[in-house]
Amino acid sequence: MESRDLLLTAYDNIEEVVRGALEGIDPALLTERIDPEANTIGWLVWHLTRVQDDHVAEVAGVEQAWTEAGWADRFGLPFPPSAHGYGFSSEDVGRTKVTDPQLLLDYHADVHGRTAAFIRTLEPADLDRVVDRRWDPPVTLGVRLVSVIGDDLQHAGQAALLRGLLERR
Repeated sequence: MESRDLLLTAYDNIEEVVRGALEGIDPALLTERIDPEANTIGWLVWHLTRVQDDHVAEVAGVEQAWTEAGWADRFGLPFPPSAHGYGFSSEDVGRTKVTDPQLLLDYHADVHGRTAAFIRTLEPADLDRVVDRRWDPPVTLGVRLVSVIGDDLQHAGQAALLRGLLERR
């Protein structure tokens, strides 16, 4: 199996968990919090998708779907287009009012498609390309793509868990 096939499988797994967390959900659950400081399902899925969009677009050398495809306007959130949720306060999470599960699903599908298209272009040697010298050791493309997978799977799993908890209340 080629490394790009492993990466594609991992990103497909993220999409599958996101779909499972959102398909058929009561839209009111997207902004509900299990305590006043907790993340919401809507924020978790928006954030994981924004991070994937931001990080993959950067290493692919293309514009993010968020701005290029007009997702920022469709979501209409009270943040600059560069925001992706990293470092958000609890108040910011609460201001991330996403109440349409289909909007989240469609944005995630767009980002997933762009990610998969980029990964299909990669050769094994590409994964050794340094993409971020701010770290020691510098971050390679392979490490960055795996880092996004890890972060996204954690947040997608959190969204799925929250849905289960909220639906059982």
